[in-house]
Amino acid sequence: MLVVMEGEETWRMFLRLPGEGRILEARLSGLNERQLRGLAQMLGDWLAEVDGEARQQRLESVTSQALAIRLSHLAPDGLDSHQLTRLREGELVIRLLPGHWALTVYLAVPSADGTRQWLSIGPVSALEPTPISLLLLVLLIMLGVLAAIIYLIVRGVEARLARLELAAGRIAGGRLDTRVKVDGGGFIGRVGMAFNAMAAQVQSLLRSQQEMIRAVSHELRTPVARIRFAMQMVEDMTEDPAIRRQLRGIDGDIEELDQLIDEILTYARLDSGIVNGANLERSRIDCRAMAMRVIDTLAPLHAHLQLELAPGPDVEVLADPRYLQRALQNLVANACRHAQSRVRVQVTEETRLVRLDIEDDGPGVPDTERQMIFKPFARLDDSRTRRSGGYGLGLSIVQKVMAWHGGSVVVDDSQELGGARFSLLLPIVPPKRA
Repeated sequence: MLVVMEGEETWRMFLRLPGEGRILEARLSGLNERQLRGLAQMLGDWLAEVDGEARQQRLESVTSQALAIRLSHLAPDGLDSHQLTRLREGELVIRLLPGHWALTVYLAVPSADGTRQWLSIGPVSALEPTPISLLLLVLLIMLGVLAAIIYLIVRGVEARLARLELAAGRIAGGRLDTRVKVDGGGFIGRVGMAFNAMAAQVQSLLRSQQEMIRAVSHELRTPVARIRFAMQMVEDMTEDPAIRRQLRGIDGDIEELDQLIDEILTYARLDSGIVNGANLERSRIDCRAMAMRVIDTLAPLHAHLQLELAPGPDVEVLADPRYLQRALQNLVANACRHAQSRVRVQVTEETRLVRLDIEDDGPGVPDTERQMIFKPFARLDDSRTRRSGGYGLGLSIVQKVMAWHGGSVVVDDSQELGGARFSLLLPIVPPKRA
């Protein structure tokens, strides 16, 4: 018998058949435990047929660098008593070398004089080498499964975060009754519950604030009406010019207070969501005709100013006529308060929007103040003189009206008049198909 190792994974075994001149050749891709047992048993039987020098010659013929085969007169070391007993009884013993993942086979070979020799084969690797292609295939399958699991997890988290984002956008747009559907626990579920609690708290606080503003505004009308009635009675009871002059001043103050109450109520109504994008009574509006009505209304109140509508084609827009005219009138009135001599209104139609520009030749609006002036009760100065007028709510009302229409209001410099230019930007809504 001859055992030869070719390469790292191929074994070749040669055995001369007894009584014949032929040689049996076997090729093995590796030696497992079962094959190693058969090899050891066959080799032991082959060596047991001869003795002395002949046995040693046979042993030398099969010994190679690939497979260590030894024959000793001493019992092998490292075996326990039970293994030695089995070995003396003629059984084949396999030992796993600790830390090496290798097997060594032991077998007792009897001699003619009644003694025995101890045959050891190995160590042989206990694990068959795995092909690189198979390892790569297993690795790719594991990576694919892992990627699919991660994708499903991330997709679920992304979908739930998208619902949170949508709900946050709706709340930012004024729909404070929006809530997030909470499904399951975990981190995203807790975030959803916290978001709903926050939205409910914000809605409650804003509702309380708006109800208080409306209640206070309505309650102010009663004492204002009593003061006006008492003032008229005093005016009827006296003919003194000085007293009448003071009464006219009081009447002007009461009129300003009435206007302030009206502004507060309008702002509270817009801010509370009574008027929103769904409830606006939209209709087709001729923007130039609307601008002309506003100019005709305000021109008698500002005789020292030149109010004009820039020439151009007729432009129609789909909007609520009452609130859009209120927004335009607020901007024109604001321009009249700050203009020196001219106020100009221009209506233009662009690709996707209609633009209403209100320009004046006043001092303009500084860049640092252009965002602040749209906040409620914000003013560029602290004066409350009759010359400047206003209560700091007009521009806030304009911004609310434009937001409900899906548009916006912006302010920059007027290139022609040198003052401020406020622009109402309304999206063009295509007509519905019949």
